[in-house]
Parts: sequence; structure tokens; C-alpha cells
Amino acid sequence: MVPRRFPLLLFTAFVLALLYAPLILLSISSFQGGPSFFHWYKRAFSDPNLVASLENSVIIGFGTTTISTFLGTLTALGLRKNRFFGRIFFESVLNLPLVLPEIVMGIALLVWFVFLKISLGLFSVVLAHTTFTVSYVALIVIARLKGLDPLLEEAAADLGATPLKTFFKVTFPLILPAVVSGGLLSFTLSFDDFLITFFTAGVGSDTLPVRIYSMMRFGITPEMNAISTAVLFFTLVAV
Repeated sequence: MVPRRFPLLLFTAFVLALLYAPLILLSISSFQGGPSFFHWYKRAFSDPNLVASLENSVIIGFGTTTISTFLGTLTALGLRKNRFFGRIFFESVLNLPLVLPEIVMGIALLVWFVFLKISLGLFSVVLAHTTFTVSYVALIVIARLKGLDPLLEEAAADLGATPLKTFFKVTFPLILPAVVSGGLLSFTLSFDDFLITFFTAGVGSDTLPVRIYSMMRFGITPEMNAISTAVLFFTLVAV
């Protein structure tokens, strides 16, 4: 007799295989066809252009994460504590980068940077990535703040703690997992972004996705499989 859960388990296994089979195939391909096991990894990381683009992606990712985590956390705290005219509109605008097509945002940011006479480079890419990653951080922290028990902060105040001390001793430790989650998400989104980076990056500031795209025009190479697998492994370790 077939268990009732068997069709559901079979369907779940099929969906997981559909999602992760390309990643597994990519990882296997990165080790095949070379004279040694890590041949294509050595070739990929000896390419100065690929290494430079990887460094740019890491620099932009950390810069974006730092700024967006700071601004997103402050935004979440401000929306929780303060009541002001137009708050609902502000919260709606906060969701806009999540639903706005990236190509529209990329073109808009390019026009904005040209209008402000900001040189296109690593700095402009960090600013561009911050415009949409800050919303993710803010929404994650807001969700965590809504789940906090306000009696904990009131108890700290009753025991004589100042608002600043209450924040650092009670509120911040409780929202720290959400802050870290938002920071990791913003780094991943920044590291992975292509469209916005394509429009806002200048000469010599190509990130890894942009570099891989330029290489794909000449065909898929084993070096691309190797560097993509390395990024996948790095992402799994971070998560």
C-alpha cells in the first residue's frame, strides 16, 4: 500500500531536482576536461581580468552591505518609533525597489548620476546597489521589530536604563539576527546584480557578473564553470 505522503514526497523531490540539478551539473563540469582536478580553477584565478572583476564585486558588496545595513536598520527603527504624516506613503515607497524592473532602475540611476556629474565607477555602483538593497534590510528588521515584546524595553526603562542603554542592551541584541540576515542578503544581491551594475559601472569597474557576460559572447568556457562554482561555494558557506 502506497503511503499517502508518497506523491507529495515524490513531487518535492522532483522540484528540488529541477532547482538544484543545474548547480550540480555546473560543479561537476568545473572539474572535468583538464589535466588535473583543479586545472580550470587555477586557470580562472590566474586570469587577471577575472580576478580584478572578482575583487570589484567583493569591494562593492562589502560597501553596499555596510551602507544599506546601517541605513536600513535606522529606517526600520524610525518607522517603528515615530508617527508622522505620510508614513503609509513612505512605507509604500520603501517597497518600490522590490517590484520595480531592474532595467528601469538602471537607466534612471544612470541618468541621475550623469545629471549630478558623478563619475561612473565603484562608488557609483555602490550607490546604485544601496538604493535597492536598503529596502530589503529595512523590511527584514521591521518584521523582527514587530515580533518583539515591548514589555522588555519597558522593563529596562523601569529599572532605570536610559533610552540609549535600552537600545544597546535590549533592543539591538534582539534584532541582531535580523540585521545580520539583512546584511547577508544585501551582499548577495549586490554581488549577484548584473543589470543595474551594467548601466552604472564605468571603465575598469566591471564586476564578476558583467565580466562573465562579456566572456559568454564568445562561448561558455571551463574557466567560467570554475569561477561560478567557486562563487556558489562561497555563497553556501556564507549562508
